[in-house]
Amino acid sequence: MKKVLFICILFFSGIGFSQQFTVARVQYSGGGDWYGDPSSLPNLLSYLNEQTPMNPAPEEVRVKLSDNELTHFPYLYMTGHGNIRFTDEEIISLRTALQNGAFLHADDNYGMDESFRREIKRVFPNKDLVELPHSHPIFYSYFNLDSGLPKVHEHDGKPPQAFGLLEGEKLLLIYTYESDLGDGWEDESVHNDPWPIREKALQMGVNIIYFALTQ
Repeated sequence: MKKVLFICILFFSGIGFSQQFTVARVQYSGGGDWYGDPSSLPNLLSYLNEQTPMNPAPEEVRVKLSDNELTHFPYLYMTGHGNIRFTDEEIISLRTALQNGAFLHADDNYGMDESFRREIKRVFPNKDLVELPHSHPIFYSYFNLDSGLPKVHEHDGKPPQAFGLLEGEKLLLIYTYESDLGDGWEDESVHNDPWPIREKALQMGVNIIYFALTQ
């Protein structure tokens, strides 16, 4: 039943069931380490191919935040530590992309919370990040994750939280905080996380991409 529903949603959203899409890792110009968790997206793409009827391109692409082609990608992944910074050109480019069909997943790899909130406020000065409740459809879009965002690694004793930025009813981005979701997608040998934790992280990644493609 899940797969039948999935096919119908893809059809009516205008995304063909067999149509391939590409996942992009965002390269921003200042601070942080946009290239972190290098095995995360390859493993998520493999999981998508194995566990769902989605048809992602087998490899991620890397796209600069200032590139005009940013709008071409339905799922943009951004991660990092520390003090990330966007140029004025990147601010305009990201705003244009998100208002024209792109979807951003910003994943705090510990330490980028303050700077990401500052920079995304520059992108959308009149919008505020809002916490997504566990009842939000993104937690049920493909896998049923009724406990909300999974916790991969512990840092400051804070619960994992998912925040969103809305344009009317449309979710422009999701910001995953205190979860270390990308760490959960990495090769097992990197962090030695047990499979149940890694599986929940991968399932959440599937849900985010599925939601981005079909909302």
